[in-house]
Amino acid sequence: MQKKKVRKNREQWDEQLLGAGMILFAVIVSMVSLLGKAPVFGENKEETKNQAVKIEVPKERIEVITKETDKKTAKSMLYEGAVGKLEKDNEEEPLVMLDPGHGGVDGGCVKDGIKEKNINFRIALLAKGKLEEKGFRVLLTREKDAYISKEDRAKFANRMGADAFVSIHQNTFEDASVFGLETWYDGKDAEGESQRLARLVHGQTLLSTGAEERELHGDADFHVTSSTQMPSCLIETGFLSNREERDNLKDAQYQEKIAEGIAQGIDLYFHPKTMYLTFDDGPSEECTDMVLNILREKNVKATFFLIGEYVEKYPEVARRIVEEGHTVGIHCYRHDYSVLYESVDSYLEDFQKAYDVVEKITGVKAKIFRFPGGSVNAYNKSVCEDIIREMTCRGYVYFDWNASLDDAAGAESPEELLANAKATAMGRKKVVMLAHDRVYNTALCLDSLILQFPEYRMEVLTTDVEQVKFALP
Repeated sequence: MQKKKVRKNREQWDEQLLGAGMILFAVIVSMVSLLGKAPVFGENKEETKNQAVKIEVPKERIEVITKETDKKTAKSMLYEGAVGKLEKDNEEEPLVMLDPGHGGVDGGCVKDGIKEKNINFRIALLAKGKLEEKGFRVLLTREKDAYISKEDRAKFANRMGADAFVSIHQNTFEDASVFGLETWYDGKDAEGESQRLARLVHGQTLLSTGAEERELHGDADFHVTSSTQMPSCLIETGFLSNREERDNLKDAQYQEKIAEGIAQGIDLYFHPKTMYLTFDDGPSEECTDMVLNILREKNVKATFFLIGEYVEKYPEVARRIVEEGHTVGIHCYRHDYSVLYESVDSYLEDFQKAYDVVEKITGVKAKIFRFPGGSVNAYNKSVCEDIIREMTCRGYVYFDWNASLDDAAGAESPEELLANAKATAMGRKKVVMLAHDRVYNTALCLDSLILQFPEYRMEVLTTDVEQVKFALP
């Protein structure tokens, strides 16, 4: 697959070039040492001066670097990498490790004098500042133009106990027409946190830059994504081999946009919004089990508003909902608007019948409920306020919704349902999402629905949650 080969070919090329460069570097240093002169590491006098400053670093900090890295570089990375600059009164905030790819003799991609290592570093510094403004503690794997092996970068992040790791890179390909942004993560992460981090960094950077989206790869086998012990991803922010994209990547304002996207993605990872995924009209014979299987696989809990007559018909499914830790609420006993909303008494009678069935079969004494059609609809306008008043007096709490798959009719495709959910959620901080577990296409798209909202933490509704309710007439 071409998109996968882009990164693979580059890494093989990098290793070959770096090996040759390190050999040449060692020869030069040896020759200079024989002449009794100090080696020059910087690209200019000021950088050389900075690298020559003596730095006292505790021995235990130096031990995070393997023998592949000389002690001076180790001290530089650990001291100037801001370990000593972390605020003590901020220790409860997440620690983010940003990894500006390449450095020193390893320039990464080089095109028309533009070096990937320099762009990576500038973006990382900008992202670091933005994250610190949000209250995060942030470390860089390198704070200057120095070579640090990928093994050392992973070990440094692990030893420092970072909570997230994002490696920043540019891409290249022999076909100069190829362009766009892609992100990699290790899909073997059992908890799926690396995927969630990657989706957020990927999506937010696309939003901030307007870049062409390539692919989100779950088969990364890079050292910095497979050997780090925290959620991690590697973002390729564009192709230096493409002239138009190269012009963007070297532009300071565009780098600012990339940094903003990366920082926003990380912020949403640690401070997600909240979504309450709710299902009406169940249980069903087939679809509810499909829904439960996906929720279990994704480790997501949801809220099910049950219909009494279907609980009687499929008691084992109703019990499974409860056994797997989901919340149960009452919808109705029979979904017949004309009978249900004939009067306050007719509604109360139906509700009590449903309540009794749910309690008998599942053991749950439900305290939350949802009106069929919502608290205000064409069938109940004359009685809705009286019903709400009476139900509230009895200690029950109802929830409407502020986003929906619009799946009740069962006519739309999985792709249309996903688009409906995205459009109606509108990026709100708190979303009560309506779906129906009797609809086959809803079950088919549920996995994609959950992945579509990485910026949200999925929770269940309780009586303590602030109600989402329609305006009364």
